[in-house]
Amino acid sequence: MSRPRVVIVGAGFAGYRAARTLARLTRDRADVTLLNPTDYFLYLPLLPQVAAGVLEPRRVTVSVPGTVRGVRLVLGQADRVDLDGRTVHYSDPEGGVGSLGYERLVLAVGSVNKLLPIPGVAEHAHGFRGLPEALYLRDHVTRQVELAAADEGPASRAARCTFVVVGAGYTGTEVAAQLQILTDRLARRTPPPAVPRPRWLLLDVAERVLPELDERLSRTADRVLRARGVEVRTGTSVKEATGDGVLLTDGEFVASRTLVWCVGVRPDPLVEYVGQPLARGRLVVDPYLRLPGRPEVFACGDAAAVPDLGRPGQFTPMTAQHAWRQGKVAAENVAASLGLGRRRRPYRHRDLGFAVDLGGVRAAANPFGVPLSGPAAGAVTRGYHLAALPGNRVRVTADWLLDAVLPRQGVQLGLVRAWSVPLDTASPELARVPGGPEQPYAHAGEEPMTHETHPENQPGGEPARNQPGGEPAKNQPGGEPARNQPGGEPARNQPGGEPGKRQPGGESAKRGPDHPAPGPVKRTDSPDPADAPE
Repeated sequence: MSRPRVVIVGAGFAGYRAARTLARLTRDRADVTLLNPTDYFLYLPLLPQVAAGVLEPRRVTVSVPGTVRGVRLVLGQADRVDLDGRTVHYSDPEGGVGSLGYERLVLAVGSVNKLLPIPGVAEHAHGFRGLPEALYLRDHVTRQVELAAADEGPASRAARCTFVVVGAGYTGTEVAAQLQILTDRLARRTPPPAVPRPRWLLLDVAERVLPELDERLSRTADRVLRARGVEVRTGTSVKEATGDGVLLTDGEFVASRTLVWCVGVRPDPLVEYVGQPLARGRLVVDPYLRLPGRPEVFACGDAAAVPDLGRPGQFTPMTAQHAWRQGKVAAENVAASLGLGRRRRPYRHRDLGFAVDLGGVRAAANPFGVPLSGPAAGAVTRGYHLAALPGNRVRVTADWLLDAVLPRQGVQLGLVRAWSVPLDTASPELARVPGGPEQPYAHAGEEPMTHETHPENQPGGEPARNQPGGEPAKNQPGGEPARNQPGGEPARNQPGGEPGKRQPGGESAKRGPDHPAPGPVKRTDSPDPADAPE
């Protein structure tokens, strides 16, 4: 008798945990397949440290084949799910297509950058949901400081040394805290005449930073950031973005070459094409993580609207902590439905607390409800991340020790260009490549998705970070990777080359006036010469 087939779409916090749990429970009694564009799991909570040069990029990636035994990895990006035919169709990294049949399906595709209809943001801002974006941002801020050192115009130098971060949730706060330290160090090493001290602005429409946390932790983070010179602007956001700077909602124009968009996330566009009921853009599931009327299909992580049994009528937020736990429950219920494990159980949770790394030895944390700040919180935060990491613990610890005793390397790697990491993309975990399509999910007879699809993205809607699942738990045991990786589910979202349909082969890599940069976003400003494609 053939073994039952189980397909898991996405290797983010939910998908990766589901795969590991199923491998343990089924013990080769089921054929478990994990579909993901890359061969690794991205630990998103430590991504700001990659951008700041504290950790090397591979430290936050965990090999799927090396840590998930008994599960077959298929490299590819899911394009369509045929529920009636029980088939998942996908594109592989080299342009081919394939399909996977299943008896049980786990959808864990995570989330992507959340956009608001603000003029110029899609063209001039960059998100922070994947490894390519972190590598680009590190190069970009380094380049701006170095270009400012050679610029003779005071206004231009000041603009290059001004950095704007929108969204004071977990991601935005950590990005501002970590990169402010990096740019200060870069500025101090420049020869006379020295560049002006880098200026960092952290904006949010909320009344305080980290509104998800206890007010005492919010005050701690606010105090640390302001002491370092970060301008925290609450009740303020961006009204318009241009190539020369941003116009704020309070009427002030800030000249800048850097706009980092960290206002939250929205579910991966694939969930809309499943054709099942949605709630706030997420697939509606029962407490056992099953789709109504489809007992063979399970969904978890940022892709699923999971009932919060502790708060009737509400759904669990889109955080890493929930994604990690839901992945385990989904796997246990799948195994139970196949008669290979314990009886099924509903998803229940208890908050473990939160941790926000503020750079250096500073952090804000409340493990199990106990508020901490300063070096004690820093130690707890790093200990938490080491415990949550599925691998690379020794390497991460070594990088932390080296950063504490050696000067940080401030160099541009030049691996990721601005056009390859547009904000308006369905794959923030994948760098855009020449010849890639403009809309990854535009199937025949279907309208391509736009960010206006979701109600929470409409003008007047609650800010992304204040939505029930706004800011991914970038600090939780496994933030939902950007649609597939930490901060979401990697299935079709994991960092790593663009899925097959985006591989080179269409457009020539050599571009001139007749070969514009690929991707849905066309820049209207004059980018830095260093950003131009080779």
